Parts: sequence; structure tokens; C-alpha cells
Amino acid sequence: MLTTSISDFRKDIKRYLDQVTGNFETLIINRGKDNGVVIMSLTEYNSLCATQHELASKENEKRLDAAIEKLRSGDIQTKSLMEE
Repeated sequence: MLTTSISDFRKDIKRYLDQVTGNFETLIINRGKDNGVVIMSLTEYNSLCATQHELASKENEKRLDAAIEKLRSGDIQTKSLMEE
């Protein structure tokens, strides 16, 4: 995570945006006490939205938790997507 002031951001906006998009960084621009702005890449934002959607319902959350637990315990089955 990167942090900067609005003044420094203005001076070097291209470099900051290149770091955000090129390195999957999150940039926080401080704008005073307890006030700021977060900048992230579109890819990272879309990923967060997809995760939030998947966890939006308790049923989906339980299903995902159960799948993770099966994977951790080794209780998995492998299937081919295409018949040979």
C-alpha cells in the first residue's frame, strides 16, 4: 500500500497511477486528519466487487466455506472437463 499527500500526488500523478496499475498497489491520498481517498486498479476493484457479491448471501458464504474446508482436508475429486 502506498500513501501520499494530495500535493505530492499532483506533482507526480503519472508515476503514482503507473505504480497502482502495474504493481497492483493501493494508493491512499491523505487529505487531512481522518480524511482520504483510495485509488486502486480497475482489476482490483472488479475483484473486490466479485468477492463482495459472492459473500453477499449467507448461503453462498456457507457454500464457499464448505468448499474451502473440503479442499483443506483433502476431500476432493478430480474430473476432466473434456472426455479423451
